[in-house]
Amino acid sequence: MEGKKTPLYEEHIKAGGKMVDFCSWLLPIQYPAGIVKEHIHTRTAVSLFDVSHMGEILVEGPGAYDFVQYLVTNDISKIKDGRAVYSPFCYENGTCVDDLLVYPYLNGNILLVVNAANVEKDYAWISKNAPEGVSVKNVSDQWAQLALQGPEAAKVMTACGMDEVNRLGFFGAGFYTFCGASCIISKTGYTGERGFEIYLPPEKAAEAWRLLLKKGAVPAGLGARDTLRFEACLPLYGHEISEEITPLEAGLQYFVKPEKNFIGRDAMLGKPNARKQIGLEFLGRGIPRAGFEVYVNGERAGYVTTGSPSPSTGKALALAIVEGDSPKDGDYTIMVRGKLEPAKIVSTPFYKKNK
Repeated sequence: MEGKKTPLYEEHIKAGGKMVDFCSWLLPIQYPAGIVKEHIHTRTAVSLFDVSHMGEILVEGPGAYDFVQYLVTNDISKIKDGRAVYSPFCYENGTCVDDLLVYPYLNGNILLVVNAANVEKDYAWISKNAPEGVSVKNVSDQWAQLALQGPEAAKVMTACGMDEVNRLGFFGAGFYTFCGASCIISKTGYTGERGFEIYLPPEKAAEAWRLLLKKGAVPAGLGARDTLRFEACLPLYGHEISEEITPLEAGLQYFVKPEKNFIGRDAMLGKPNARKQIGLEFLGRGIPRAGFEVYVNGERAGYVTTGSPSPSTGKALALAIVEGDSPKDGDYTIMVRGKLEPAKIVSTPFYKKNK
């Protein structure tokens, strides 16, 4: 199997990871325990994910803050207080280039963490829009990334001698020394659970991976990562957000700040109710998958963006994007193998962690 390898490739092989090609990277879809057990273990204990395939883009220069504030739809002022900020960013027509995390970096610079599938596209777009005096660099090869996720994540970090990171607030971020290396650690994740994301030099990734496993985490793959984020209704590029979907249509209103200026603002606000995202519980046979058509009162109204069995709820669920005037009390069906199968609207997110 050909593809790019993260610094943890050999660790995955040793652990029995089933490797697949994901965005040209060789990554484990699952380990011998299987996706469902990995999913449940993340919800009830703590799991460790290799997300070193994610992209990192460094924005430098005296105008870095103002530029990123204009680039993204969210207000990034919280990075001045040492916090990470989640945000979509858009084309001029208001649809999504991608979504990302914004991190405060050294000397007023900013680190952007983007999706692996979009690194080159995002880098080109950001570079194209950067003003004179602002430098944009693709530094993805300088970072490995581990995601420690689950209710026992703090316990594992304490066992690793890193109790100080437990004092971070949600989305807090800072520079720390871990496994003898300077790292960025943030209280963020993509599972709907509390936990940490650790950015460290690639040559230290295997040492950190082994230490976190030794102190109580278990490895989990892309399969569980996807079902976990789906239950929490966290968007995936190419599904809930894309070049054809605006952040408002994707249900990301909280991360769009219309009081500030950003690329695509006027176009997006000009069509705020064109479509909307809904959650559906599937009541028929089979599983609704991405692209399956959604009908309301017998009329096509949209399509499924992600559908999957939900290990935490035991239900078959789907996220869908439908016409903005689709009623909550309508008769919803999904076309599965040429037959309309029943569904009903349910609240989102599908899963909320215990506090």
